[in-house]
Amino acid sequence: MKRPKIVDIRATTVAVPLEAPLRTSNGAHWGRFIRTVVEVETDTGLIGLGEMGGGGESAELAFGGLKSYLVGHDPFDLEALRFKICNPTASLYNNRTQLHAAIEFACLDIIGKFLNLPVYDLLGGKLRDEVGFASYLFFRHPNSQTGLGEIKTADQLVAEAKALKAKHGFTSHKLKSGVFAPNYELEAYRALAAAFPDDSLRFDPNAAYSVEEAIRFGKAIEDLNNDYYEDPTWGLNGMRRVRESVRIPTATNTVVVNHEQLAANILNPAVDVILLDTTFWGGIRSCMKAANTCETFQLGIAVHSSGELGIQLATMLHLGAALPNLVFTADAHYHHLQDDIIVGGLKRYVNGKIAVPMGPGLGIDLDRDKLVQYAEYYREVGGYPYDRDPSRPDWFSLVPNTRWADPSA
Repeated sequence: MKRPKIVDIRATTVAVPLEAPLRTSNGAHWGRFIRTVVEVETDTGLIGLGEMGGGGESAELAFGGLKSYLVGHDPFDLEALRFKICNPTASLYNNRTQLHAAIEFACLDIIGKFLNLPVYDLLGGKLRDEVGFASYLFFRHPNSQTGLGEIKTADQLVAEAKALKAKHGFTSHKLKSGVFAPNYELEAYRALAAAFPDDSLRFDPNAAYSVEEAIRFGKAIEDLNNDYYEDPTWGLNGMRRVRESVRIPTATNTVVVNHEQLAANILNPAVDVILLDTTFWGGIRSCMKAANTCETFQLGIAVHSSGELGIQLATMLHLGAALPNLVFTADAHYHHLQDDIIVGGLKRYVNGKIAVPMGPGLGIDLDRDKLVQYAEYYREVGGYPYDRDPSRPDWFSLVPNTRWADPSA
């Protein structure tokens, strides 16, 4: 049977509503996720699906600009694809890593459909049927239409975590922090720990703290059941100094996001747990390579979330299914979404886990009505600057930060 060749690529930007705006140390997600859905079409009629965060019109143009690289390409030739798009010297003049990730997702989807195999079989086989997730918790602004969903006090945070546990069965809880002053967030985090004495925790201030503040805060939570202390400060050397002083494993999704940085971390350890993101690392295969390296050097791994819809979630599930050294629950923003663009709508959590798709390729299908609906919604509401907070129009984040939000405002 003739192997497929790529004949076209299409990119469609969508906006999908969140329950409420999510606050971070950098700014906020303004009540919606902006994602770009990628379709790679072949001469056999097979269409592979990919996804990338944000970008809007610029992302659509960027994918369109790669059409001449892709037309006629064999989706099985994944290494050639990598160098076509991410040649390390040519990439000094562009940053195509995330573009490549979305196209690789689509190519793996095509290969799996062509061979009638799920993607996890292309990665070495399935080791687990379900992937566990943490209850990714945020301080939140209220929903602008309903007025509901605000989280800025410890009581509101604990109530949300209890509701998520009751609904989805989570047994791990991650707090995205760095919004309010450290002592205020310390009180909230300890309240979370007290509410779930049998569950594990993780704290992520998105590199907002100085090294000294990160050490002080880390020592104040050493007695809790922490999975890890994620990106408390910026940079490998800053993380190294924290690691030397705090008795909690360090983790990152910011300062080790490629193989060169991973090598540097192995030679001079700063981070114990590497959070693998199928977008940030440039694709599922790159994450598998990194996981293999981490296995060799006995570094921990987890699966990171960068704000996924169902297509990228599927890549996370296939990755999680195939990783032998995955002992931590994965991150996902997914439970904050109000809808999805895949057939069947939002995937369900059962006992804190989501089942790995078993169909050919990524095992999911695009709901074209939803794609049209949320593409139109994107045209209505537009994008937003991720590094801005709509409630603080004159504020820009610093690293390290000292200009915290006022919880009484």
